[in-house]
Amino acid sequence: MTRNLMIMLAAGGSAGLLAGAYLFQFLGYPPCAMCLWQRWPHAAAIVIGVLALKVPGPWLAGCGAIAAAATGGIGVYHTGVERDWWEGPASCSGGGALDGLSGSDLLAIEGPQVVMCDQVSWELLTLSMASWNALASFALVVVWIVAARLSVGSTRAGSSRTA
Repeated sequence: MTRNLMIMLAAGGSAGLLAGAYLFQFLGYPPCAMCLWQRWPHAAAIVIGVLALKVPGPWLAGCGAIAAAATGGIGVYHTGVERDWWEGPASCSGGGALDGLSGSDLLAIEGPQVVMCDQVSWELLTLSMASWNALASFALVVVWIVAARLSVGSTRAGSSRTA
């Protein structure tokens, strides 16, 4: 396994997870606010992956691991909100989501769509999309770390050849 292969696997994994999120959205599963939060670190990991393929050294792979860990952490937090292990943000899991909406807004067919963060809209094997995102993202953290370690090894080998 080479550094670049691991980077492509890690960034590609984030691209696949992000594409899956958009596919679910296209199929009629609108994202809640926390779902959207989970997408940003994947986008960052993709950009980091592209840069890491061009720039040697372990630091970009380390940044990719941080991005994957961030989306995994948000996924764990979101899972806890869905399972009522802890409170979620009032803006999408409590009364706060409905603040400012009138009765006619709530009854309107074309009114604002409120997607609650504490409701599971889809699950597989008792795990929600947020849970699957967390598991896959933590696996990607491992791939990023392997890429970083391979970067350190290749940097050392390169410096010993020039000495």
